[in-house]
Amino acid sequence: MKNLVVRDCDLVGAGARLPCGTRCLARKGMLMQIELDGNPDFGEARVQLESGERIRAASGAMNWMQGPIGLKARLMGGISTSLARKFLGGTSLLITDFSASGPSQLALSHAMAGTLVQTPVTQEGMLISGGAFTACTEGVRLKTRFGGFRAFFSGKGAFFIEASGHGEVLFGAYGAVVEKELDGELVVDNGHVLAWEHTLDWRLGTAGGLKSTLFSGEGLVMRFSGRGRIWLQTRHLAGTAGWITPFLRG
Repeated sequence: MKNLVVRDCDLVGAGARLPCGTRCLARKGMLMQIELDGNPDFGEARVQLESGERIRAASGAMNWMQGPIGLKARLMGGISTSLARKFLGGTSLLITDFSASGPSQLALSHAMAGTLVQTPVTQEGMLISGGAFTACTEGVRLKTRFGGFRAFFSGKGAFFIEASGHGEVLFGAYGAVVEKELDGELVVDNGHVLAWEHTLDWRLGTAGGLKSTLFSGEGLVMRFSGRGRIWLQTRHLAGTAGWITPFLRG
C-alpha cells in the first residue's frame, strides 16, 4: 500500500496514522506529503514540498526533482568524523539539504534494491546502521555515533547514524523489511540489522561455540534485549556477493 500523507490538519494530529495507513506531518502550519512507491523491490519516496519546506538526504539519494528546489551539500560532524564514517562505517561523507522556494517535487531512494522504510522518530531516538540512512524531515537531529570495534566487526561498520528529535526518517533495506516489537531478547545475524530504538540494549557475540562459529557459516551475531522496535532486512549484501563471486572467476 502506498504511504500517502494528507493535508488537513483538522483531521489528524502530527504523526498520527489514519486507518488507510496515511501519516500526517505538521511543520510550520503545513503538512508535507511523502508517498512511498515501488516497495518492496525498488522503494522510492516522492516528496511534495511547499515554499519554505526542507528535507535532508544522504549524498546521491536524489532520483529527480521538479520545481524551484535549492540544494546544499555539507559535512555532518566535521571533516575528520565524516572521513572516518565514510571509510569505516559505510555511510555518506556528505548530507544534502533540499529547500523549496515554491511548490516542488523530489524523488529519493536508497542505493540498494529493496524496501524503503518511513517511520517517525520517537522521543527515545534510534540508531540506523551504516549506509541505510536515506533522508529525514526538519526537526530530526542527526549525529554520528561510534559503535566501537565490536560494531566494526559486526559487518555493519563502526559508525551508526543517531536520529533524535521530532519528525520522520527514511532508511533503505537490501530486500524486504521485518519490523518487530521486541519485549525480551532477540539474536540477529550481523548483516541483517537495519535500525533499532535506543530503548534496546545490544552486544556483539558469536552464534555458538568456537566450532559452531567457524563451521556453521553463522559467524557473528548481534544480541538485543529490552523493549522497543527493531527493523531487519531479509537479505545480506555480503552473502549475495559471496554467492556471485564463484561465477566471476575466469
